[in-house]
Amino acid sequence: MKDLSNTQFFHVETGPQIKAKDILEIVYGALKEKGYNPVNQIVGYIMSGDPTYITSHNSARSLIMKMERDELVEEMLKAYIEHHGWE
Repeated sequence: MKDLSNTQFFHVETGPQIKAKDILEIVYGALKEKGYNPVNQIVGYIMSGDPTYITSHNSARSLIMKMERDELVEEMLKAYIEHHGWE
């Protein structure tokens, strides 16, 4: 019989985290491959939260849902600012 007076410790190993930049790149490519306008589709998803704006091709839909929409917007805004040299 086990000693029930001690607390067991359970540790979960976390895998590598995918970055918003990588998610957007993969989703953009999947949308492009399927013939969609990636900008329109990603904007539709971000504005509505409806994942059906994103194709399931190459697991793009499940991938984009792993990141909060505000984090995706933040990544896009950072890239835009860097591209225009505003910093």
